[in-house]
Amino acid sequence: MITLFGKPEPTLAERLKASVSKTKAALSETVDTIFLGEKKVDPALLKQLENALLSADLGVGTTREILDAVREKMDRNALSDASQLKGEIKSHIVRILNASDGSKRLKPGVVAGSTNGKGPRVIFVVGVNGAGKTTSIGKLANRLRKEGSSVILCAADTFRAAAVEQLEIWAQRNGIEVIKQKSGADPAAVVYDAVAAAKARSSDAVIVDTAGRLHTKANLMAELDKMKRTAAKVIPGAPHDVLLVLDATTGQNGLAQAREFTATVGVTGIILTKLDGTAKGGIVVAISRELALPIRFVGTGEQINDLIPFDAETYANSLFD
Repeated sequence: MITLFGKPEPTLAERLKASVSKTKAALSETVDTIFLGEKKVDPALLKQLENALLSADLGVGTTREILDAVREKMDRNALSDASQLKGEIKSHIVRILNASDGSKRLKPGVVAGSTNGKGPRVIFVVGVNGAGKTTSIGKLANRLRKEGSSVILCAADTFRAAAVEQLEIWAQRNGIEVIKQKSGADPAAVVYDAVAAAKARSSDAVIVDTAGRLHTKANLMAELDKMKRTAAKVIPGAPHDVLLVLDATTGQNGLAQAREFTATVGVTGIILTKLDGTAKGGIVVAISRELALPIRFVGTGEQINDLIPFDAETYANSLFD
């Protein structure tokens, strides 16, 4: 057992459970309240349940599916108490999340050699300003390094001088190299240098920090596409992953961001930050259902180890158990 200051370090399940505590309070405890006084599941209670699901940001589509499943069981008298209702909701959430979690998933330990010897794995990290991109990159680099992979960081956010400085701090914490150019340089040129350097050094992965951009700005999204083409010139098939960093506290606006980024730059997975700061953690389910995108990692704090792999069953259990 790993210890921290003499105490056992929380397990991944415990950390995820702590992160969704506000969502749990808004959802699971509402279900318990619905059944106070040994009430039966009826249309009036279903309306309360609908409001709870929507408030947690599971989305209209997911909420409708869950309510339809609950009504079907009600008609068969197969649902009569809070525990059964929670079980039905939980199983539905797990099915949605697992359906989006296929071959795209970046599993721990598979970065090294994952491009069949053709060069390092190239990972683009994208998102809007303030979502936590640079911090997530530092944490991701730490995870990959602990798994035995050699990592290089690419400072392709050349518009904001502080972005390069922040990335350099994370590189120092990880004891790894960061490739950069002067402020205002062409981001695609920095990508070329970083990917070429990673290939020459036989590194396992290069993580590209891109400028924060609104998903509604067509010129900035086009620039991202140019950066992707540049990476592919050095290593065919690159980038191998495009991870979108979303702030969980933005709720349904995060879904709009994910939809646009996916359509424009081909997002392969989500890093969800600030999940512990919102009661709308159901956005995880809405994104998975509507965009078939896997949630790869969840940020659970500000420290370098505060990035955990997302697991559907652990998430669902954390909401209701």
